[in-house]
Amino acid sequence: MLHTSYLEISKSAYKKNIAFIRSEVGEGTEISIVVKGNAYGHGIEEIIPLAEANGIRHFSTFSADEAARVHACSRKNATVMIMGMLQDEDMELLIEKGIEFFVFEFDRLKSTIEVARRLGKKARIHVEVETGFKRTGFEWEDREALTEILKNYGEHLELKGLCTHYAGAESISNYVRVTQQIKRFERFYTYFQEVGLSFDRYHSACSAAMLSYPSTIMDMVRVGIASYGFWPTQETYMYRFDSLPEDDKNPLKRLISWKSSVMSLKQVKMGEFIGYGSSYMAPRDMTIALVPVGYSHGFARTLSNQGKVLIGGKILSVVGTVTMNSISVDITDAKGIKKGDEVVLIGRQRKNEITVASFGESTQQVNYELLTRLPMNIPRKIVP
Repeated sequence: MLHTSYLEISKSAYKKNIAFIRSEVGEGTEISIVVKGNAYGHGIEEIIPLAEANGIRHFSTFSADEAARVHACSRKNATVMIMGMLQDEDMELLIEKGIEFFVFEFDRLKSTIEVARRLGKKARIHVEVETGFKRTGFEWEDREALTEILKNYGEHLELKGLCTHYAGAESISNYVRVTQQIKRFERFYTYFQEVGLSFDRYHSACSAAMLSYPSTIMDMVRVGIASYGFWPTQETYMYRFDSLPEDDKNPLKRLISWKSSVMSLKQVKMGEFIGYGSSYMAPRDMTIALVPVGYSHGFARTLSNQGKVLIGGKILSVVGTVTMNSISVDITDAKGIKKGDEVVLIGRQRKNEITVASFGESTQQVNYELLTRLPMNIPRKIVP
C-alpha cells in the first residue's frame, strides 16, 4: 500500500440510501445528488458510478471544476448543474458541454446571454431567487427587470429551473423562518406563472428540507448529506423518528470507513513524555502503537489526548499530541497487537464502532466539515 491510510465506500449502503430517498420523494421527483466538496469527502470519481448504477442521472456541484470532474466520469450522459462558482471565462466551455448552472445576479445573466449568442447555442440556466438565506439569489424587487431580460433574450436561454435554498431547515427552532421562506418561493412561483414564464423544474429542497418539510419536494430535490448516510442533524432524525419503519429506525446507512495500520511499537517508561511537548506524561510503563495518520490527513490536532481508534476490536486512546503525519495510541492493556495490524479511525471493527458523529463531537466539527476535510489523495475504494 503506497498510502498511509485508505477509505472504504460501501456499495450496499449507498443503494439503501438511494432507495430510502426515493421512498421519501416519490417516483415523480428527480433526485439530484450533490457532490460538492469532493462528494462530501467520499470522492466524485467513486460516487458518480455508484449513483448512476442506482438510476441517478442528475448531479449538483458547487463550482465549475467539480462539474468538469462529474462530466468526465459520467457514463450515462448525466445532467450536471453548478450551484455556485464559475468564472466568465468558463462560460463558453460550460455552454458547449450543456452543463447547467445557477444564475442569481444580473452580471452573470448578462454574461451568459452574450456567450450563448456568440456560440449560437442556448445556455441552460436555473434562476435562483432569494427567499431568506441572504447569500445568493434575485430579490423580489428584481422580478420585473429579471422577467424583461428572460423574455427579451429567451432565444439564448433554456429555463431549466426556478430554485432557492432554505436557511435553517435542519433545525426545528427555525420553523417560522423556514415556512416564511417557503411562502416567498411560492410567491415567486406564482408571479412567474402570471407573467407567462415557465421553467422545466421547480426545486428548493436540500436533505434537511426534504426530510422535514414535505411541501418542498417539487420536481427535483438536491440531496447531499442524506445520500451519504447521515442525517443533516440529530434534531432532524429525532423529528422523523416516529414516522420511520419499525423494522428500521435508521434507514440511512453510512458509506465511509477510514482505515490505517500499526506502523511500529514503542515501550515507554513511567514518567517519560510521549511526543512533542509535555502534554502527556506516562503514568505507568506503557506500550505505544504509532499509526501513520495525522492532521495533514484530516485527523485533527484537537484530538490530541482525546481521540479514539479501534485496534484488535478494542477502543483505544490517542496519547500525546497529534502530529502532522502520525498519532500515538496506548495499547498497554490490549494484548497481541503487532506491527501491520489494522487500525480503524472511522468505522466498525468486530463489535465496536467509531462513527463520524462521535469523531466529530471530539473535534467540535460537524459531519460535513469532517468529511470534506479528508484529503483527496487518500485512496478510496468501493467495497460490497
